[in-house]
Amino acid sequence: MTSTDPNRTPRSRRERPAKPALSRDGIVAAAVHVLRTEGLGKVTMRRLAHELDTGPASLYVYVRNTDELHAAVLDELLAEVDLGPARETSGDWQERLTRLLTSYLDMLFRYPSLARSALTVHPAGDHYLDLVEAVLVLLREGGVPDTRAAWGVDLLLQYATATAAEHAGDDAGTMDAALAAITSASPARHPELVRLADVLTAGAPGRLNWGFAALIAGITAAPEPPVTSP
Repeated sequence: MTSTDPNRTPRSRRERPAKPALSRDGIVAAAVHVLRTEGLGKVTMRRLAHELDTGPASLYVYVRNTDELHAAVLDELLAEVDLGPARETSGDWQERLTRLLTSYLDMLFRYPSLARSALTVHPAGDHYLDLVEAVLVLLREGGVPDTRAAWGVDLLLQYATATAAEHAGDDAGTMDAALAAITSASPARHPELVRLADVLTAGAPGRLNWGFAALIAGITAAPEPPVTSP
């Protein structure tokens, strides 16, 4: 019903503050904000539409689907990775590469829900390219042949990502149960597992650094990849 109050002053729509124009950068920035305050599970088109005061359909003009949105969020957060080790001109290249990869891992640890998603999404922005470039620079400095370096990037980043995802579980009890199963295994059925139980359950940070060292050594010494044209 229309108000007939003679003292009420109608408010023109023109007096309302204009909404900022939608853009991909603005959508990603809003998604990062929601991730930091509410977690990745809330980074949906519907939630962002509410955050940006628009309809979900409007967002699809700039982002095709939720996977692409999560990939863009990951790329934005990759700006937090310290790429300094690749720009240093002194020091052991393997140690600097390990520091670089550890910085990437630390970023994922800060956003546990994103760590799991990072196993399946494929960022394609400048920050991701900067990270790959930095790893390649250090592998080249170490004398790793080009094809091994190119394929080795995937192994190194996948190891770091999988490590973060493994420790990002919502239920720490599952990890405890796995460790308990190892320590209580039957010597008759699993003699090698029992013999090495203490080593199998040894934790980080030494384990993490050893993993990076093992991968780097393997990439350096591995046969040339059978590269073919796409």
